[in-house]
Amino acid sequence: MSTFDEQYPNIAWWVQDGWIEIGQDEYSRSFIRVLDIGGLVWESKESYETVAEALAEADAAFGRFADEEGL
Repeated sequence: MSTFDEQYPNIAWWVQDGWIEIGQDEYSRSFIRVLDIGGLVWESKESYETVAEALAEADAAFGRFADEEGL
């Protein structure tokens, strides 16, 4: 069995200084939000078949974002 860090390396790296929110709230319809001190960095679509699918998309999207930003 893989660890969370192995399955989602970009998320694991990000939460050292930023954070993610999972689930819908009254302020956003997205399922996952990736944030830092400056605010929202990335948000997902509204729903997924599984949490694992949502986390995989967030990890891939944030990996692309980090590469583009040179993080």
